[in-house]
Amino acid sequence: MDDLREGCPWDRKQTFESLRHLTIEETYELADSILSKDLEEVGKEVGDLMLHMVFYSRLGSEAGVFDAADVLHGICDKLVHRHPHIYGDVEAATEEEVKANWEKIKLKEKGTDSDKPKGVLDGVPTSLPSMVKAQRIQEKVRGVGFDWDHAGQVWEKVQEELGELEAEVETKSDRMADEFGDVMFALINYARFLDVNPDEALERTNRRFKSRFEEMERRIAASGGDLAAMPLEEMDRHWDAAKQALGQGKA
Repeated sequence: MDDLREGCPWDRKQTFESLRHLTIEETYELADSILSKDLEEVGKEVGDLMLHMVFYSRLGSEAGVFDAADVLHGICDKLVHRHPHIYGDVEAATEEEVKANWEKIKLKEKGTDSDKPKGVLDGVPTSLPSMVKAQRIQEKVRGVGFDWDHAGQVWEKVQEELGELEAEVETKSDRMADEFGDVMFALINYARFLDVNPDEALERTNRRFKSRFEEMERRIAASGGDLAAMPLEEMDRHWDAAKQALGQGKA
C-alpha cells in the first residue's frame, strides 16, 4: 500500500469518500460468494476487503489520526472489554446472554464518549438497507429487555398489522405505505423469533424465482414460443413445468 500510494496516480488520488462506495461494492461481492458457497471466491473477496482496510489505515496515518496498529489494538481492546465472560468474572452461558451483555456494555461505552447521553439505537447506521436496519433495531432493544416473550405474541402482532393494512387498502388511504411498513417490521420481528434471517430468506426466494423464470424462458424458447406474446394461462403451465424440472416442489 505504501508503494501504491506513492507511485500509482489512481491510488494517490483516493480519499475516504472515494473509497466508500467501492468498499460497499466489495462487501456485496463477498456476500454473493458466500451465498454461492464458493469458498475459493470467498477467500479472494476477503482479500479485496482487507486491502480496503489497509487503504483506510494508510489514509488515517496520513491524516495523523490512526494507523493500522491503532486499528488492530483498538479492536482487540474492544473485544476484551466486551467479553467479560471470557476475560472477567461475568457469567454468560448462552448466546442470548452474551448478546444482551454486549449491548449493555456498548451503551455504557457510548455514554462515556461525550457529555451527551447516548440512546440504545444511536449505534444503528442510518445507511443500512432497511431490512437489515429493522433487524438491528430489534436486536438492540432486545438487549435492554424491550421485547416480546414468545413467538406467538409476535405472530398475533403480524396478524393485527395485516388487518390494519387491509383496512387502509379498502379505503385507498394515504397510510397504506405506513401500514405496509408495519407489516414488514412485524414479520422481520417474527423471523427473529423463528431464528430465521429475513434478508437471507428473501434472497433465497429471489434466487429460486430467478432460476424458475430462466428455466421457463428456456423451455418456451426451445418450443418456439414467444414469451412476450404468450397468454398468462400458458405461461403458468410453463412455470409449473419449470418448477417440476428444477425439483422445487409446490412453492
